Amino acid sequence: MDEQSAAGHRAEYRIEDLAHHSGATVRTIRAYQDRGLLPRPERRGRSNVYGDTHLARLRQIADLLDRGYTLASIKELLEAWDSGRGLGGVLGLVAEVDGPWTDEEADRITRAELDARFGGRPNDAAVEEAIALGVLERIPGRDDEFLVPSPQELAVAAELHEAGVPLAAIAAHLRELRGQVEHIASRFLEFTTEHVFARYLGHTPPTDADAAEAAVLVRRLRPLAQQSVDAELARAMRTFATRHLQHHLGAAKPAPEPSGDVSVSLPAHTVQAVHRLVGQDNAAEFIAVAAEREVQSRALDALAANPLSSPDVGEPH
Repeated sequence: MDEQSAAGHRAEYRIEDLAHHSGATVRTIRAYQDRGLLPRPERRGRSNVYGDTHLARLRQIADLLDRGYTLASIKELLEAWDSGRGLGGVLGLVAEVDGPWTDEEADRITRAELDARFGGRPNDAAVEEAIALGVLERIPGRDDEFLVPSPQELAVAAELHEAGVPLAAIAAHLRELRGQVEHIASRFLEFTTEHVFARYLGHTPPTDADAAEAAVLVRRLRPLAQQSVDAELARAMRTFATRHLQHHLGAAKPAPEPSGDVSVSLPAHTVQAVHRLVGQDNAAEFIAVAAEREVQSRALDALAANPLSSPDVGEPH
């Protein structure tokens, strides 16, 4: 029988009708029954009759699957719900974790606008690369428009390209950066799970009260991941950017103390010439002697140029 519309009558479905209303296939419905995820239908003669309870259960299963739960986990959750413990707290926790982890809102961009932002020349390969990376998403039925999940990320790419960075290099950098950031996110989750959430998630499924309390903590801790990464990134950039600039500009090091040993960098061609002249093993000693000889020679030249600074030679005292 199909769904009954008259008031006071319970909705009833054949398995084909249940599949149509739930979006699941007949084969999937039967598989759920075999695994104990779906109650058995009511038998009427030679027909199986399903009701609203079955439809609601199929929709719950689909929702939990979309959230990343396995069928084994879903079975445990549903059994807990059937025993009267409820799913409200768990689903609230799931909704909190699945919620946005940024205030940024997705935007749309046309292909013409995209080309204009990246030099004005169409680049199909770069667009496909951006789609593969999730920087752009296709919109069904709209070949000339894309969804931009993170306008900020696209803006960074546009600025880098305008500064002269090739699109292929930007894509490669994003892949590398994403891997490192995913590692940081994974470690942050492991850290908070160990020290904060283990007491709520130690039993499966958690009680409604524990799940609700854990959801509140997720809401409190959510911004901490980005804040800690922002602070550490700023510190690291300040440190390494300064060193990087000094290296490339050849910034002078602080002058050494006069009495200490001094390390001097010589041009590569000079060092190679010394190696050819006296051999690599004698190069350091040769350079030291040559430097000392030059110092003494200059001192003698200075004395000769200014005889009044030293006693007269050959005159009686």
